[in-house]
Amino acid sequence: MKLVLMGTNDFVVPVFDELANKHDIIAVFTRAPKPMGRKHILTPSPVHNWAVSRGLNVHTSIKEFDGIADKPDFIIVISYGVILRDNVLNAARCINIHPSSLPKYRGPSPIRTAILNGDKSLDVCLMAMTEEMDAGDVYMRENIDIDINDNNEIVEGKVSNAAIKMLNQYLKEPDKYIAQPQIGEPTFTRKFTGDDEIIDWDKSSTEIHNQIRALGCGRTKINGIDVKIVETLLENGELRIVRVQPSGKNPMDWKSFINGLHGADIKYGE
Repeated sequence: MKLVLMGTNDFVVPVFDELANKHDIIAVFTRAPKPMGRKHILTPSPVHNWAVSRGLNVHTSIKEFDGIADKPDFIIVISYGVILRDNVLNAARCINIHPSSLPKYRGPSPIRTAILNGDKSLDVCLMAMTEEMDAGDVYMRENIDIDINDNNEIVEGKVSNAAIKMLNQYLKEPDKYIAQPQIGEPTFTRKFTGDDEIIDWDKSSTEIHNQIRALGCGRTKINGIDVKIVETLLENGELRIVRVQPSGKNPMDWKSFINGLHGADIKYGE
């Protein structure tokens, strides 16, 4: 089949790679390069780099869609982050992978929100695209577990595996699947900011652990030192810090950081 792929993030790459091994990819759409790091170097998205490595035709503006010469059979959208209009939605059957138990967690951060809220599972949905965000009818659902120490990267990997399985099944017999409307009141996610990473030590161990594994880190002071806590485990309800990154230094294991305090009592948030 002839496919147009639209996506941006790391976890999308294995899915698109599987599709590219089995189908004719006539174009890839992804976000434009963004300034990254302290030097604000323009950096292509993971999907952009993947497409270049496969020698595929890459577009960084949805405005270029009408310039595609070949007509696709399907448009596959995963974590693209761009609202699609009629010129795209009517060009071919346009389907989306959304990692939440729709209509729960529509919007830009369903996986992080599920982890932050301590959810134990989520549905990966293969759905029809509409102009309204994540509101389309659902063709297939695949439930995946979220273990208590799974971080965002681990859950994204599970979503990728589920998406590969679902898309392979769907594209073999697309007319076999009948889209079902979403049932229930929708809830919506938001983009997280640096302020969401600040740890409130009055919260429970579970809440702090969920924050760190969802967002990738939690920011705090330990004995007056600005620190990012980048990995924790929850064991028998107790929070265990595994890795930290003091300001201006590389990440290190917790024991090495503690040794650098030379026996001082540990004071969190101070």
